[in-house]
Amino acid sequence: MVTVVSRAEGKAAIVVGVTQDLTDRVDAVELVRLGAEALGGKGGGGRPDMAQAGGPEAARAEAALAAVEQALSERAGALA
Repeated sequence: MVTVVSRAEGKAAIVVGVTQDLTDRVDAVELVRLGAEALGGKGGGGRPDMAQAGGPEAARAEAALAAVEQALSERAGALA
């Protein structure tokens, strides 16, 4: 799994990729929406293995990554 946040011109974009072996337990769309919320955005979309979203609060890029990390930590048992 990979999560990337980019910042440009005061806005941010987040992309989440989930490997095929995890898509039955982890949904990239769900994770990217959590990250987008932290960036002040709404929604986001894609497929269970790759999703993207954005938001107007580029300064909250670290918070977006933390939101995804927190969600994964809470689901750690499901990944085992």
